[in-house]
Amino acid sequence: MLLGLIPRLTAWKAPALRASPSANPGGLRKRIEIFVRLPTLVALGLSLSALAGASTATAATDGSGQSAPSSGGARYGEQPSSNTPSETSPSQPTVPGSVGRIRGGVAYAPADAPVQVKKAIWAANAIRNRPYVYGGGHGSFRSRGYDCSGTVSYALHGGGLLRSPLDSGSFASWGQSGRGAWITVYTNPGHAYAIIAGLRLDTSGPGERGPRWRTQKRSASGFQARHPVGY
Repeated sequence: MLLGLIPRLTAWKAPALRASPSANPGGLRKRIEIFVRLPTLVALGLSLSALAGASTATAATDGSGQSAPSSGGARYGEQPSSNTPSETSPSQPTVPGSVGRIRGGVAYAPADAPVQVKKAIWAANAIRNRPYVYGGGHGSFRSRGYDCSGTVSYALHGGGLLRSPLDSGSFASWGQSGRGAWITVYTNPGHAYAIIAGLRLDTSGPGERGPRWRTQKRSASGFQARHPVGY
């Protein structure tokens, strides 16, 4: 309301003091008082106007000169902070210990495993939904589908343990004989599958055919066990 008085006060002109002191001494005294106080009132009004402007500016900040948030959540177009650490990468899932886990069809590599073993598991995850294709994965590691030995070859290649694809018969002379500490390939002339960090990678078994992590146990009867040197 005081701000509204400023235009009126500045536009108002003091009346000419023409009357004699004896004509109306009370009225004359009032006019003199108003005339004398006019500059003070104008200055007060200007000060209040400046304070109001400063309050508005302060309300738009958080008190430290930074813009205050409008409400909960990020502003439109503002990217959330990416500094929050995640336990594991979606493409490289791990679990504590020395034995892998299968969750939702995805294999989680054990944190204690050598990096080659982890990479073999993560590589197999990349093809775990591909269909079974006879001969798939032999002409090239890249294929629309894979057969049994093509699947095993892809995983081993992902771990840096195999340079070129092998068929199930060729796996019989690959690596070293017997079970490995981390990886074992079970092979015979007609089929091959692998156990990697306790997880079975196989194209056959209950459910869909094709590269899958199988939770059911499989008999190794009739298969020869081989493993990569050192693993």
